[in-house]
Amino acid sequence: MSLTFHWFLPTYGDSRYLVGGGHGVPTGTTGQSRPATLAYLGQIARSAEQLGFEAALTPTGAWCEDAWLTTAMLAGLSRRLKFLVAFRPGLTSPTLAAQMAATFQRHSGRRLLLNVVTGGESHEQRAYGDFLDKDGRYARTGEFLEIVRALWRGERVTHQGTHLRVEDARLSRLPDPVPDIYFGGSSPAAGEVAAEHADVYLTWGEPPAAVAEKIAWIRKLAADRGRDIRFGIRLHVIARDTAEAAWAEANRLLDALDPALIENVQRGLSRSESTGQQRMLDLHRGSRDDLEIYPNLWAGVGLVRGGAGTALVGSHTQVAERIEEYHALGIDEFILSGHPHLEEAYWFGEGVLPILRSRGLWEHPDGAVGEEDVSIPFAGAAR
Repeated sequence: MSLTFHWFLPTYGDSRYLVGGGHGVPTGTTGQSRPATLAYLGQIARSAEQLGFEAALTPTGAWCEDAWLTTAMLAGLSRRLKFLVAFRPGLTSPTLAAQMAATFQRHSGRRLLLNVVTGGESHEQRAYGDFLDKDGRYARTGEFLEIVRALWRGERVTHQGTHLRVEDARLSRLPDPVPDIYFGGSSPAAGEVAAEHADVYLTWGEPPAAVAEKIAWIRKLAADRGRDIRFGIRLHVIARDTAEAAWAEANRLLDALDPALIENVQRGLSRSESTGQQRMLDLHRGSRDDLEIYPNLWAGVGLVRGGAGTALVGSHTQVAERIEEYHALGIDEFILSGHPHLEEAYWFGEGVLPILRSRGLWEHPDGAVGEEDVSIPFAGAAR
C-alpha cells in the first residue's frame, strides 16, 4: 500500500520560529510572524499540491481561523488538494454538519475529509456554549456520528438520545463520496468512539513502542465490532540534506524560545483534560534537556504548543527511515507540518518523498514527474 502524506495549514499564523497555541493556550511566537492571510495559505496549499501531498489539515479552536470557512475559500486556489477540516461536533447540529459536508464535496470537486475533534478542554468548550464534561462530550460525539452516518446513507433519521435529538431529518442531496472520518484520542472513551465510527485513527507522534500499543488497542476494539480501521500519525518535521543541518535548525528554534513563554504554556497545558496531551507533556516534562526521546524524534515543539508536540529531525534518509519504521507498525497516513510551513513543505517534498518513492512506498497523486502539467495558475489567470 502506498503511503499517504498530508500537510498542514497554519490558520493562526506562521513564522520562522515555533508558534505556540492549541488546547486552550493562546498563540505566541518568539519571532516575527506571518499573518494567516488567504494569499499566504493559498501559497502553502498550492505548494503542497505540487509536491504530492494528498490533503491539508486545518485546525479548529478559538486560537485559529474557522476551518470550514477558510478551506471553502481556499478550494478555488487549488486543483487536486483535499482539505482535512477539523471541527467540533458539539457546536454544530448533526443534520447541518452532514449537509455542510455534502455541499463542500459538490462545490470543491470531492475534496473534503473530516477530522472530528471532541474537545479536550472544558474551559474552551464553555466559551462556545458547551457545558458537558469530557465523558459527556465523547458520548455526544458517538451520537453525532451515528446520526451523520445515517444521513449520509440516505436514511430518514429520528433520534432521541442522551445529548442529541433530531426528528424526521433527511438530506436532499448526499455527499459523493462520503468523506472519510479522521479521529484521535487516547482515553478509553475516545477508543470506543474511534472503533465504532472512524475511518482513520490518528495518534500524535509518540515513540514507536507507544504507537504500536495504541494501534493494537484500537485494532482490537474495531475488530470486536467487525470493522477495519486505517491508522495515521501527526508529526512536525525538520528534514535537511544532512543530520547536522537538521539538528542545527532544531537547536535554533529551541534557542529562540522565551523561557517565560515556555513556562506560561506549560502551566496552561498542565491543566489539560486531554489524555493525549498529558502523554505529550510526559515526553519532555517542560525541560529543554534530553528532547531527543527516540532516534530522530524531538519533543521540543511541545514546549510551546498544545496537541502534536514532536518532530522528526534528521537527514532526508533518516526521516524516511523513521517513516518506514512507523509504517511497519501499521501507520499508512502521515500528517506533517514544519516552521515555516511553506519552506518546510519543500524540504520534505523534495528531499524525503523522492527517497520513499524510490523504495516503492509512495507515488505522486498526479503520476510520475513529467507525465502532466500539474502547475496551478494564479486566481483569475486564463487556463
